[in-house]
Amino acid sequence: MPMIKKKLPTFEGEGQVRFTGYEGPTRYVIEGDPTRLRQGRNSLRGSLVLTPDLAADAFRAGEAMLTTDTGARFRLVMLGHSAGGAEVFVELRV
Repeated sequence: MPMIKKKLPTFEGEGQVRFTGYEGPTRYVIEGDPTRLRQGRNSLRGSLVLTPDLAADAFRAGEAMLTTDTGARFRLVMLGHSAGGAEVFVELRV
């Protein structure tokens, strides 16, 4: 019997991101409910949308802090970025 994978809800919004050399606005998409994220090994995946140059800088920085439009703060680890693209794929932790 095949396993059925539950689709996580998507949370989108405008927030503030801070990484080496930049602090400013970003658009984010989070796969899963960030209010359920707890301290520890658990994480969620998502992405940030910036300009192509800032996306490349964010990826090179490796880590960042995201403050969502609700005021929640998350540590980000940069996972991927396509050269010339405006999107950075991230992992969120508390």
